[in-house]
Amino acid sequence: MYDVIIIGGGAAGLNAAMLLGRSRRKVVVFDTGKPRNRWSDHMNGFLSSDGMNPLEFIKKGREELQKYNIELQDKLIVTATYSKGIFVVNDADGQVYRSRKLLLATGLKDKLPEIEGIEPYYGKSIHHCQYCDGWENSDKAIAVYGKNRDGVGQALALTTWSKNVTLYTDGTDKLRHTDKEKLQRNGVKICTTRINGLRGDGGQLKQIVLANGEVHEQQAMFFNTGCIQQCDLGEQLGCEFTSKGVIKTRRNQKTAIPGLYVAGDADRDMQLVIVAAAEGAKAGVAINMELQKEDYK
Repeated sequence: MYDVIIIGGGAAGLNAAMLLGRSRRKVVVFDTGKPRNRWSDHMNGFLSSDGMNPLEFIKKGREELQKYNIELQDKLIVTATYSKGIFVVNDADGQVYRSRKLLLATGLKDKLPEIEGIEPYYGKSIHHCQYCDGWENSDKAIAVYGKNRDGVGQALALTTWSKNVTLYTDGTDKLRHTDKEKLQRNGVKICTTRINGLRGDGGQLKQIVLANGEVHEQQAMFFNTGCIQQCDLGEQLGCEFTSKGVIKTRRNQKTAIPGLYVAGDADRDMQLVIVAAAEGAKAGVAINMELQKEDYK
C-alpha cells in the first residue's frame, strides 16, 4: 500500500513527488515517457531552466528524486477506481497497485491542424503557445491557423511579437464583420483559402501552399485547434470536466472525489510548464497535510 500514487511524470507529477518524498511518504510515480512538449527542442519560460530540452528537464527531475526514495515506474496505467478511501490502479500488464491518495498529472495532447505534412514542423516552427515560443519568433512572418473564428484571439495576441501576422482559416469564412475590422485595424492579414500543404526543411517552415496555387512565405505557425486529455482516467474516476475538456479542480488541486488531486495541464489552470510544476508542489503539500490529519491519534 502506497501513501500516494502519482500518474504522470512531467513537471507536475515530479514536483509533487519531490515534496511528498521530502515529507517521507511512500510514493510511486507512473509515466509513459510521452510528455506533451516532447516534440520541442526547447522548453521556455521556466526560471533557471529557460531553453532547456524538455526531455533533459524530466531526466534531471527524475535524478533529483532518487535521494527521496521515490519509486519510478515506466508503465502505462489503464484503469483506476476508488472505494472506501482506497484507490486501486492497474497497469497494462495487469499489475495492481493501491494507495491512500491519488494524483493525476497526466496532461493533455494537442490536436494538430489537419494539414498534410505538418508533423516534421511541430515543435520546431509550428507551435500552440505564444508564451512558450513567441519570443523566438519575434519579427518573423507568422501564420496563425484557426478555422471559423478560432484563430482570431491568437492572431491578435501574436501582434505583440510580430507585426507580420496572417490568419489562415483554411477554407472557412465564418469571421464576423467586427472580427475582420479588428484584425485589419491591428495589421493582421486574413486568408480564407484552403491550405494544401507546407514547404520547408529541417523542421523549419518556409512556405504555405494554398489550394488556389498561391504560395505564401511564412517562417512560423501558431495554431488553435484545441487539445484532449492524454488518458481517460479522470473519466473513469468520475471527475467533473469543464466545457474545454479539462478537469475541474478546487483549492490546492483537489477534486470533488475525496483523496483525488489533479495537477498540470490536465486541470483548468494556465498551461505552462512552470505553472504545472507549481501546481504539483501545491498538490504535494496538500496531500501530505491531508495524510497527517488522518494519521493524528
